Order: sequence, then C-alpha cells, then structure tokens
Amino acid sequence: MNKKFQTVYKRFKQLVNIGTVVAVALLISLLYPNNVKFKYEFHRGQAWPYEDLTAPFDFAIKKSSDEVEKDKALIMNEFWPYYNQNDDLANAKIKDFEAALSAWWIDATAFHEPGLQLETVKKKGREILEKIYAKGIIKLSPEHASVDENFVINVVHGNTFSQRTRSGFYLPEQADAALSLSFSKVKPSLPPAILPILEAALSPNITFDENRTQTMLHEALSEVSPTRGLVSHGDIIVKKGNLVTDDVYEKLVSFREKYESDISSKKSALTVYFGYLLLTGLILAAFLMYVNTYRREILSSWNHLAFVMVWLLGFSYLTFLVERTEVLSIYVIPYCVVPIVVRHFFTYRLAFFTHVVVVLIAGFLTAEGHQFLFTQIVAGVVAVLAVADARDWTKFFRSVVAILLAYSLSHLGMSLIEEGSFKGIDWPMLGWLAFNGFLTLVAFPLIPLAERVFGFTSSISLVELSDMNKPLLRELAMRAPGTFQHSLQVGNLAEAAANEIGADPLLVRVGALYHDIGKMKNPEYFIENQSGFSPHDLVDRLESARIIIEHVTEGEKMAKKSGLPNLVTRFIITHHGTTKVEYFYKNYLQENPGVEVDVALFRYPGPLPNTKEEAILMLADSIEATSRSLKDPTGQDIDKLVDKILKSKVEQGQLLESKLTFGEMETCRAVFCMMLRSIYHVRMEYPE
Repeated sequence: MNKKFQTVYKRFKQLVNIGTVVAVALLISLLYPNNVKFKYEFHRGQAWPYEDLTAPFDFAIKKSSDEVEKDKALIMNEFWPYYNQNDDLANAKIKDFEAALSAWWIDATAFHEPGLQLETVKKKGREILEKIYAKGIIKLSPEHASVDENFVINVVHGNTFSQRTRSGFYLPEQADAALSLSFSKVKPSLPPAILPILEAALSPNITFDENRTQTMLHEALSEVSPTRGLVSHGDIIVKKGNLVTDDVYEKLVSFREKYESDISSKKSALTVYFGYLLLTGLILAAFLMYVNTYRREILSSWNHLAFVMVWLLGFSYLTFLVERTEVLSIYVIPYCVVPIVVRHFFTYRLAFFTHVVVVLIAGFLTAEGHQFLFTQIVAGVVAVLAVADARDWTKFFRSVVAILLAYSLSHLGMSLIEEGSFKGIDWPMLGWLAFNGFLTLVAFPLIPLAERVFGFTSSISLVELSDMNKPLLRELAMRAPGTFQHSLQVGNLAEAAANEIGADPLLVRVGALYHDIGKMKNPEYFIENQSGFSPHDLVDRLESARIIIEHVTEGEKMAKKSGLPNLVTRFIITHHGTTKVEYFYKNYLQENPGVEVDVALFRYPGPLPNTKEEAILMLADSIEATSRSLKDPTGQDIDKLVDKILKSKVEQGQLLESKLTFGEMETCRAVFCMMLRSIYHVRMEYPE
C-alpha cells in the first residue's frame, strides 16, 4: 500500500510539473499580438537581402516622426496668437472719467481757469481717451512679453478678426506717455489736476485669448499630414542588394504597417495565436530537454521548477508592459538579472540557458529585431562569466560594469553597421543602458528573497551559518569541544579539496561545521571528547553501536529544529553513508561466535552522498578521524592511510551516486596527503 501510494504521489508530482509548464506557456502566449508578423527584417543603411520587393497594393508613404515634428514646428513658428478687443471697456472707462471729472469740478472750483467750462474739459479729455483707445492698449501675455514690434497678432473684434503687428498697439506704459503728450498740447490748456483723472481711465482693452489660441493651434497641428506621397500597386519599393536609404526605409515602414493591418483583417487571429503558442512550446520543450539531461533534480522539485518558470513569466510580462509604454525603451529592462540570480543557485550553463529562453520569448514581444537578441545574448554571456559572489560588493559592482560595457559596445557596433558613421549613433540609448546597469543591482537583494521563497541556500546564508557565534556551533564547542575541533579540521581538509576540483568550498566547509552536531546528545561516547575513561566499557556492543549511529539521526533532528537549510542537513545524514560501525561490529562478532548478527543494527541509515561536496566531506571526515590514531606518522604512513580509506569507500559503493570522478578523487587524495603532512609536521623525505 505504501509503495502504491508513493507511485501515485510521484505521478501526481509529474502532472503538477507538467501543468506548471503548460500554464506558463499559455500565460505567455496571451501577450502575443493577434496580427500577422511582417515577413522582412530591414535596417537603415544596410543592403536589402531579399528579392526585389514590389508593392502588392497602393499605400501612402508615412512621414518619419522627425518630419512630422518639423512640420509641426513650422506651424508653431508661423502661428499667430489671438487677442480680444473690448470696445465696451473703452466706453465704460470714458464714462468713468466724465463722472470723476464732474465730481472733482464741484469740489475744486477755485482751481478752474477763468472762463473754462466743464463741458469743454470733458470734450477735450474724451477726445484724448478715444484717440488712445482707437489705437488700442494691449496687455501681452507673459509668453509674448519679449516679442519684437513686428510680431503679428490676430485681433478678434466681435465675429471678425484682423491681423496687426505689435507696433500697432500701445503698451500700458506707452499709453501713459501718449496721454501725457496729448494733455500737454491741448489748447486752451487744462488744469494739471485733471491728468491723474485721465490716467485712471486708461486700461488695456486688448487681452490674450488663451482658449481660442490653444483651440486654433490644436486644429492647425491636427491638419499636419502624416503622409508624403503614394506608392502605387506594382511599383518597385526596393531592389535586391540596394541600400536601404532614408527614403526607402520610410517606404518599407509604411508598407509594413499597411501589410500588417490589411492582412490581419483577413487572417484568423486564432491561427496567429496558435503559431505563437507553438513557438513558445518549442522553446520551453527545448529548455526542458536540457534540464532533463543535465539538471534532472529541477524536474523532481516543484519549487525549483517554479523558480525557473517565474523568470520566463515575469520578464515576458515586463517586456509586454514596457513595449507599450512610449516613454520607456525596451533596453531599460535588466534581463541580466536572470543569469546573475540563477547562477547563485545553479550552474553557469543553466543560468545562461535560462537567459537565452527569456530573451527568445521577449524577442516575440518586441519589434527590435535581431539587434535586441544579439545585444541581450552577448550581455548574458558576460553576466554568466563575470558575475561574482554576491558576498563581495566590489566584485559584484565590477560585474555590473562589465555587463554595462558589453551592452554599450554592442549598441555602438550595431549602430555603426546601420548608420555608417558616428553622427547617426543614438547616444541617448546609452542613458537607457546606464539605467539598465543600475537596475541590474536589483539582483543583489533578489538573491536572499529567492532563497526564502523557493527554499534555496545562497552563499550569503552559508557565510552567516559559518559564524562561530551561531547557537548550534556555540553549543557544540561547549558540550563537545573535541568534536568541534574535529569539525574544524574536517572543514579545512574538505575546503582545500573542493577548491582543487572546482566544487563549492564554502558549502562543504559549512557542512563540515555542522555534520557532527548530533554528538552533543552523548558527547562522552565519542573518542575525541574522552579523557581516558570510555563509557562504552559499561554497555554492550549493540548499545554502543546504537549510540554512535544515533548521532546522525539526532543531528538531523537538531538541524531541522534549528532551521538549518536542507542543503546543509544533507551533510549530516550522508557523511557516513551506509557504512557499518566497524569497531563495534567486529567486537560483537568476536564476543558472540556462532550467533547470527543483524548487520542493519551496526549500519548507518544513509543515504549515500549524491554531490561532490557530500562525497568530499565523507572522505575528509573518515581520514581526519582515523589519522588521530597515528603516532608520529611518516609521509608514507599518511599516504597509506589515505589510500586505504579511499579504497574502502569505493569498494563499499559509498561514492556511486556522488558524481565524483576518479580523476577528481586522485586530486582530493593529493590534497588530503599534503594537508595531513602539514598538520603532523612530517619532514620532507629525500631519496637515498
């Protein structure tokens, strides 16, 4: 029943994984356009690589964005603003003058000139004001304050408008000056006290009409034609081998837009969608083939598979959103975050392969063409090879600079090919690439985040676990000091060996620090913690074997209770594999001759090491522990000891699942011998 349940559970996991991949493919395919894709790819300044292209239908040649902007700029330069002329204001101000003059005349009779009549003064004042208002007093808007006298203005008067230059009006200060001049020339002369009354009657009667101006400008700009000329059916657009000039480029762009819109209306959107879905499925299938061949453990763990799939899904949607935002460039998206983060949990090859899949899918969602693919793949190669351990900020920044340099040089090279000169290079693109480099730094905080979400163990966490102030290590040092020293020595041996064969030295060192924490339950039963007396003398061999073997299972419990990552816990349960407690097993046989022995009572539960790091730790642990029995060893003694242990592990099949090659074992052997010779201060042996 248990076996049947395991089979069903295994099949269920496989279905979940398949469903995850299918769901990702469907979600990504929803982003693809439902129109057909243009058959040709072309670039300004390059030769046309296809056969002669003949127009299959009439289409208008669209202006480039620069041409449209130039036309709009020309209209804006020649556009004249609108000002309203308010005649009612002039009449009201003249009446205000007459009323104010009458009031003053009554209160200031003593200041009147002899024989001067009120009506005469009113008439003279009215004539002066009417003359000034007839020309007009204009109040310029702030945006027109600096214009010259020849600046043309549309003056709206009722339902009509006329065009006049700015010099045809009085500015407020000019109106005051004209008033003073006219007042001084009036005959007979008027009392000076009347001048302030006249000045108070002056007010701009021509003011800026912002709403009308904006409306008319918008109408003028909307009339700018987006096309220039027509290509008729049967006309040759471009011949094979000819350069794609600016004029030809605009024709091709216009043809592409017309082709996609017209053909899309005649073709089934479902068919186009199926085509994109097919290509997406092909890419994912190729990716899964690679994973199944080289990283099969990803397919057996939903967390690992989800970690890989989330990059494909996330960057597809990010590409979709940025591509539809006119403000942003597609090159601002930090695609190199993918290989940087993946590299910290898996191999270089998987990191690069994941990056390629992300870029290929993004290529369907952007119109950038092969330049986009080339630039991103080159940057991905640099990201995979140059990326440094996230623990070292200096190296990490250097990696980001290397990625930015790869982007910039790729852009420069592609621009020179297309434009043929440095003048045509899109320099603002370098700004987007610089921002891309800045966003690539997001990879650093994403590493611990991915670790928490998907259950990985990064180098950052391993460094934290190697801190001797961690509770488990502090407790081990206090309760089992001999075991603690043994763990340190095993860590030194294993780290040196891992360095030589290209395994993870940090991981194996941390594994060594924790591999024997289970000995804290009964530290006195382990020889490195004893000082003369052995408690094994008080119990039988079966009990001794049980206590010794128990340090593996107890260590696993302590690790889980303390929240150690599974990657580290594996070292606890695999460092003895399925070997026997040979000392107590042989003693039991001697003490109980003829008695049938259950070997399982003297055998560690396993499992076997399945990584190079776990295998190295197993070897280093056995070698370090056994070497303690040597008294004043020679170099040959050490070599024989190392060879004996390596041979024993191989013969017992303990390294079958470890992926450790014989060449790597020989390298490890040399490292172990060298390190032990150094530890025991063995002198160099000279030949006789």
